[in-house]
Amino acid sequence: QSTPSTIRDSDACLKAPVGDTAAETIVKLRQMLNLYANIRPSKSLPHVPSLRPDIDFVIVRENTECLYRGMEFEFEGGVVALRTITRKASERIAKYAFELAEQRNGPRKVLAVHKSNVLRKSDGLFSQVCREVSQIHPTIGFSEMLVDAAAMNLIRMPETFDVIVTTNMYGDILSDEAAQLVGGLGVAPSANIGESSAIFEPVHGAAPDIAGKGLANPIAMLLTGAMMLEWLSKTRGDAACAGGASAIRSAVNLTLEGGLKTQDLGGASTTSEFGSAVVSRLQS
Repeated sequence: QSTPSTIRDSDACLKAPVGDTAAETIVKLRQMLNLYANIRPSKSLPHVPSLRPDIDFVIVRENTECLYRGMEFEFEGGVVALRTITRKASERIAKYAFELAEQRNGPRKVLAVHKSNVLRKSDGLFSQVCREVSQIHPTIGFSEMLVDAAAMNLIRMPETFDVIVTTNMYGDILSDEAAQLVGGLGVAPSANIGESSAIFEPVHGAAPDIAGKGLANPIAMLLTGAMMLEWLSKTRGDAACAGGASAIRSAVNLTLEGGLKTQDLGGASTTSEFGSAVVSRLQS
């Protein structure tokens, strides 16, 4: 049975980083399984170097179109890349963002990020659809920001953001920046959500240069597992999964509060030492 078929037949998939490039694996899976929403939260963790201690926002990234469809064509003297933005995909991701904002504790607001002052047709359509969707969610604050200003303000005032919705490439770039605000890619979880399938994976790549050395930070994968359990609790009505998600997050926080950190966070713990400490707290 093929990997996409196996994922399709499963309730959810927890995927480790694999492959030399994202284009070889996860980008293809997103398109094949129509995993249209890429969800990447950024939240300050205890005793982890962060820009501020009160960062707590999530980037909702359209996951199936834009330049990442890979429609590139050579011609004599250069290359043309086609960027696709559709009303259907824009509306679908905007609805996801507003529904997520309704479920979150906090300011309950959505920021649409685009570059419609230059890309007037493609980003213009995206921003227009986001405005339309905002009208059916009157209890959620809505605003817009150009992508270059958003990149600046993530550094300048990250505590002011709640839910950011944006297109594929902008979301990819901004979410890596957002991860660095709260400790780096080693603590950054993510989800790829579709209508009937879901793949959960840490934001970081495979990092073959540190394989087997005990240097990898397991927090991103642990928090990704928590995201998966939380999603299963909502979509399958399983209270045990909700409890499991909460327990994993608590165990990670308690481990950090106890002073254990991997080297990328300025500590001395190995991957297995940190993981074992989290397991001990889960068991207790």
